[in-house]
Amino acid sequence: MDIEYLRDVPETIPVLAEAMAAHWERIVAGESFERRKARLEAHAQYDGLPIAWVAMVAGQPVATSALRVCDLDGREDLTPWLAGVFVMPEYRGRGIASKVCEVAERQAWSWNVETLYLHTPDQQALYRKRGWRRLETADWNGVETTIMTKPNPNA
Repeated sequence: MDIEYLRDVPETIPVLAEAMAAHWERIVAGESFERRKARLEAHAQYDGLPIAWVAMVAGQPVATSALRVCDLDGREDLTPWLAGVFVMPEYRGRGIASKVCEVAERQAWSWNVETLYLHTPDQQALYRKRGWRRLETADWNGVETTIMTKPNPNA
């Protein structure tokens, strides 16, 4: 498995957009292929936010992660965020989510970010294993989500 900047593999955007839209359409109001595709396209850069990475197996995208200025409306005071973590269903349970998170975290620490934030409605255990701690709960489109935080280990 290789992990590439999304900017280096833009041909993966439609595949990722379709799978991510299908996954999140039940929670995110207005979620669609077009919306997700546009959001991914905005992440196709090397330096600065938003930025994303794609895990590739045999030339196919299997997972993604991103860093964003904010990922939860109403919590713009917290920045930046690890976000957009997604693993294709057939590749789940193989540690790939941890690997794409690690790449994003490493980038944040290299930029001297003091603290990263994320929110998750159902993957708290995964993030706790990676050193994240619960900050508080919040409402995300009518779903309870947990805001988590991770300090820069190099600070």
